[in-house]
Amino acid sequence: MKTTTTTAAETEAPALFEALNGTYDELFTVICAPEHDQIWLDKCTALVGEENAEGAAQMLKSACTGTLWGEEAVAAYSDGNTDVQFDCYFINGISKFTFDGNKISGTDANGSKVFEHTYTDAGDFSIGGIMNGELYETSDSDAGEFKYFLMMPDTPAETYHIEFRYGNDKEALAQYSEGKYAYWLAAGIFENRDDTMIDNAICLFC
Repeated sequence: MKTTTTTAAETEAPALFEALNGTYDELFTVICAPEHDQIWLDKCTALVGEENAEGAAQMLKSACTGTLWGEEAVAAYSDGNTDVQFDCYFINGISKFTFDGNKISGTDANGSKVFEHTYTDAGDFSIGGIMNGELYETSDSDAGEFKYFLMMPDTPAETYHIEFRYGNDKEALAQYSEGKYAYWLAAGIFENRDDTMIDNAICLFC
């Protein structure tokens, strides 16, 4: 009879995951919705004055709501004449992410599950030596573009949102403005957020 041995690392949730438990929507889809425009204006007015508030708000939103990433973004920004934007949305067909213990799963826009895998801590990791986080890895052979998750230290309790990357190429995940994940860093906010969390998240970015 075949038996399998499950290690403690495979059954215990990584320390960071305990602070992330929950389901997340795309951060900038939420906080850039028209109903929150006044919050952006109020926060920017406090920082740069009423005359400059609208321009500042648009600049801040634009910086994180790009639609190009990977080699397409590298090509677009290489001429030096195109304003660089980061794509901070979810990719590979994911609409919501859920962190549950040592598992991460994702569903599409119809609520159908796209993936679910168990992850273990694979050590410190950096994007271009600029952004430092923790790498998590699954041993599942069918993980595809969800083999690795690079989590930044942000948590809902401390920064009102989370930031992360995921993919199947560890070397490419470490690149900031080159390779298949260039100019992309996903950002999420709790599905069960309240108005205070939205206000705090916008304030943080401003």
